[in-house]
Amino acid sequence: MTRRGLAGRAMGAAVLCLLPGCSGASAGHVPAAATVSGTLITVSANACGSSWRHPSPGLWTFQVHNAGTSAVDVSLTNAGTGGVYGEIEGLGPGTTRPMTVSVGSGTYAFQCDNGSDGELTGPTATIAGHAPGGTAVVPAGVGQTLTAVTSERTYVERGLATTARQAGALLTDIQEDDLTAARSAWLTAHLSWERLGSAYGMFADYDDEIDGTAAGLPGGVSDPSWAGFYRIEYGLWHGQPAAALEGPARRLGQDIGELRTAYPGMIGYPQQALSDLALRTHEILEHAMRFQLSGADDYGSGTTLATAAANIDATRAQLGMLRSLLVTRYPDLPSVYSTLDRLQRLVDAGKAAKGWMPARTLSTAEREDIDSAAAECVQLLAPIAAMFEASPTP
Repeated sequence: MTRRGLAGRAMGAAVLCLLPGCSGASAGHVPAAATVSGTLITVSANACGSSWRHPSPGLWTFQVHNAGTSAVDVSLTNAGTGGVYGEIEGLGPGTTRPMTVSVGSGTYAFQCDNGSDGELTGPTATIAGHAPGGTAVVPAGVGQTLTAVTSERTYVERGLATTARQAGALLTDIQEDDLTAARSAWLTAHLSWERLGSAYGMFADYDDEIDGTAAGLPGGVSDPSWAGFYRIEYGLWHGQPAAALEGPARRLGQDIGELRTAYPGMIGYPQQALSDLALRTHEILEHAMRFQLSGADDYGSGTTLATAAANIDATRAQLGMLRSLLVTRYPDLPSVYSTLDRLQRLVDAGKAAKGWMPARTLSTAEREDIDSAAAECVQLLAPIAAMFEASPTP
């Protein structure tokens, strides 16, 4: 996994609160023998939530206890639509975890899956009336899933073709010893790469080869194994001659070409591909905050704000791929777009007539405004990652 994948799936094996109405409960273990508050829900290989008695509207904290001998995923679902109100992943044998859900009028059922015996659905609990409650996230249908992941594949393949062509132009400029043109060509190609939305190991080892920094290398910026966009950036803006840059530029083109060949075989099964797409929609900007808006990935060009702008483009593109799924599932989607618009305006203000200003030259007020907008975007995008999370195997 690359450096940009380390943020990863921190939500794994935790209680997932998918939308407003599902309160964030602690995922800490409660000893099985301890006295627990709330309603005790027992699950096992043969039973799933049959102990929920006298359902009524309100904020319920279910203490879900696994009385079986293997780990189990437990969900509270809408019995009619299959939508999920809350979920606990990987509940270990003999352990108890809380699940807090806002329950309104409707039909509910617990579902359990231990990965080997298939899904088990408990009895249906019905709450009459018109009491409001949380909103269930309905699993994506096959057609919508295929549309989203096919759209992503087309987007990435076209983007890789564009990046490959632009990397070729960069190599030509270097071979012709026109380093002024090479600096412009480098930025054009690098921004095309960043618009692909690579995060969370999307391109496996190719990401480090094509877009890896010198961080962690034994020789730092002088390490002979360092290659890719940032290696070339360092050379172009630190006075290295064209002869020193031709090799890295040639290797960059080769790595991009190999990735284009390998990419179709790197795509997971549709549900996993959708899950990864939703996760990256959140991860792209989280990484942009850490490495671009901070200026940490500036190797001399002073263009990390331009890279952040390309990351915003990538986020918008991926939201577009998911839009048909999100409009009926995520009521805060309009806020996502309005906050992205605000962040875009603030970042774009860093582009002057002579080019992009380095992130380090931002005033305190400018940095605070950008950081605030970026943090709000990341927070609003976070629930999307949970909505379409899939198991590692179909």
